[in-house]
Amino acid sequence: MSLTSPIRNPDVRDPAVMGRRAWWLIVCSLIIPGSAQLLAGNRFLGRILFTTWFLIFSAGIVTLISYLVAGGATLSFWVSFWGLILLQGLLIILAIISFLAAVDTFRLVRFVHVPGRTRVWVALLTVIAMVFPAGAAAYGSYLAGVTRATISGIFADAPTVAPIDGKYTFMLLGGDAGADRIGLRPDSVSLVTVDASSGQIAIVGIPRNLYNAPFVSGSPMKTPWPSGFNCGDDCLFAYIYDYAEKHPELYPDAVAQGSSPGVEAMRDSVEAVTGITVQFYVLVDMRGFLELIDALGGVDIDIKAPVNVCVVGEPITYTFAAGPTHLNGKRALMYARTRCDTNDFDRMGRQRQLEEAILRQVKPTTVLSKFQELATAGKALIYTDLPQSMVGVMVDLGTKARKLPMRRAELVPPDFDFLHPDFKLAHQIVREAVFPPPATPSPTPQP
Repeated sequence: MSLTSPIRNPDVRDPAVMGRRAWWLIVCSLIIPGSAQLLAGNRFLGRILFTTWFLIFSAGIVTLISYLVAGGATLSFWVSFWGLILLQGLLIILAIISFLAAVDTFRLVRFVHVPGRTRVWVALLTVIAMVFPAGAAAYGSYLAGVTRATISGIFADAPTVAPIDGKYTFMLLGGDAGADRIGLRPDSVSLVTVDASSGQIAIVGIPRNLYNAPFVSGSPMKTPWPSGFNCGDDCLFAYIYDYAEKHPELYPDAVAQGSSPGVEAMRDSVEAVTGITVQFYVLVDMRGFLELIDALGGVDIDIKAPVNVCVVGEPITYTFAAGPTHLNGKRALMYARTRCDTNDFDRMGRQRQLEEAILRQVKPTTVLSKFQELATAGKALIYTDLPQSMVGVMVDLGTKARKLPMRRAELVPPDFDFLHPDFKLAHQIVREAVFPPPATPSPTPQP
């Protein structure tokens, strides 16, 4: 008698054999769909189920190896439109074969011959085998669909872009968005660079009240403002966005290219102010920022000194005490935006503090557990021209960046005069932050 005969041809009169056989079949089906059919049922059906499962399992192993070898490229494929379609399809197929295998296995168990005391547990495990793998795969397919819709709604349909001098460069704008507009007069403007190898991030803050902001050569803004944005208090740096939005003829193709006149005018000025070419823009709606932090379950920061909240010139309505603090979205927005008895430069510092805290505290477990909320918040939060094909690369670099301290520079007093700016000095400050000189080894002491 072969070793498998008690499984395929059991003695139904022996309760012990039927009990053990039931456990084996259900566990095998739970782990490897189709294995129970190969052992005790329709081998043709078993080969179909097992082969399908094996191909999907092999694809997972290949993906894991590929990620270990080239993480960015692997992620880029799986978060691309067609990659997510493929993932969604594979998970649907996995859900179907898992469910079919579990249902047919229950038939093969011959439940009426299973000993009475074992039946309850066999039935429970059968339900788990039917529901858990199929349900998990179906939910994974749903999340893949949500991811595809979210990424397609946020990122540009454009080819991959190579780094410049080893850096990917972003203009980060933070502004308020009403029902019919985005980011008028951005409250915060930063140049962000990401090292294409190490993931090292450098952030350069540009004050919103900078005077006489220049524009790069060839910019349409040079026609009305050949000497820079220089009309005094009505021409602060942040107002460039508003001006260009009111003069869309300066950038007639901006909207068709996934941008806006205001964004492109700000890009032209950020490049001139910093001396760094801007490859991508990211416009963050500060009201969506509130939703993002709530979706994350809040953010933890360490407040160095008490921060008052009020409308400038009116009584204080709230005070953030010094020390470790947990902020929900509403309180984080209050903390980031208040200018009560402080100035724009203090506010810039608080905004950078929140940006870094979010980067440090967004963990894969948080993203998985709150994926739906984050996806919804992301659509309301971010506008960008970063290509969808580069999302995986940026996720990979972001993982590396979490292990490194951020490099920071602020074009603010006392190092930089925002009223009478020296843009050669600005270029020097920026380059020292973005391209720091290599560390000099300590001299070896002489005997």
